[in-house]
Amino acid sequence: MNSDTIKERITAIASKREFLLQLLEQPNLGTLRIDVDQALEELDDLVEEFNKTFPKA
Repeated sequence: MNSDTIKERITAIASKREFLLQLLEQPNLGTLRIDVDQALEELDDLVEEFNKTFPKA
């Protein structure tokens, strides 16, 4: 897998963050709130690691 493919996939994944934030705002989420919160944390960690590995020039 080349760096362009990785960049495209990370960008696609990062674009889902807004959906997770909207889902987190739902009052009837129940215990799934924990999973959504965890997904947001992991997504943020992934993007942070990606930016460290492929800094914007």
